[in-house]
Amino acid sequence: MSLILITGASTGLGLATASELADRGHDVVLHARSSARLDGLDISDRIRGVVLGDLAHPKETASVAEQANAFGRFDAVVHNAGTMDGPDVIAVNVLAPYLLTASMPQPGRAIFLSSSMHLSGRPDVGPVLAGHGGSYSDSKLLVTTLALALSARHPRLLSHAVDPGWVPTRMGGPSATDDLAEGHRTQAWLATAAESEIDPRTGGYWHHRAVRRPHPSALDPVFQRQLLDALHTRTGLALPDAAGAA
Repeated sequence: MSLILITGASTGLGLATASELADRGHDVVLHARSSARLDGLDISDRIRGVVLGDLAHPKETASVAEQANAFGRFDAVVHNAGTMDGPDVIAVNVLAPYLLTASMPQPGRAIFLSSSMHLSGRPDVGPVLAGHGGSYSDSKLLVTTLALALSARHPRLLSHAVDPGWVPTRMGGPSATDDLAEGHRTQAWLATAAESEIDPRTGGYWHHRAVRRPHPSALDPVFQRQLLDALHTRTGLALPDAAGAA
């Protein structure tokens, strides 16, 4: 069984992913913004543990990484946490996944939640350097680029981006038209399936277990490098190189 961290897992797609993986016997570590977010959850007796912290704030994100590291090296990390609008879009949707990636031992697999809306995002690292100012679409283009940049930089890492669809979660709203049950299954599958079942093995952009074509900029090595450099500059943390050394 796998040790799996899921961010933003106290509700919505994150909770559905955590529940499925826990029910299948995996050791799930659930991240929530605060302990209050855990009130009323019926999953506590089925998971390995909980880590707490608001990913809108770098210091709390660093604390989440420290708490997570106490569990050891993860087989998979599902970067599910996200916000739709407001001043924290870049911090939560882009900076936090990078900070966690740079602050934790490299897992075997990394799955980043994208969106079809990334296709209308701007390939601009300015919001990363500023820490604010980008739209939801911009943030999802940037995190999709991060996922594919990691796959190119670390060939042994299974790094993928997933569009879960427009599903009726609290963030998606009641008018969402996609299947809620399908919204989490690709993430759970990528986190645990045999490598031989996943094609491409790494660097995929997925929707309902089918590979789709991402925004061209997400595949551009030059833009990938610009993004990684901007994230390094903004956070002060570098990713390890392909050999695992900083």
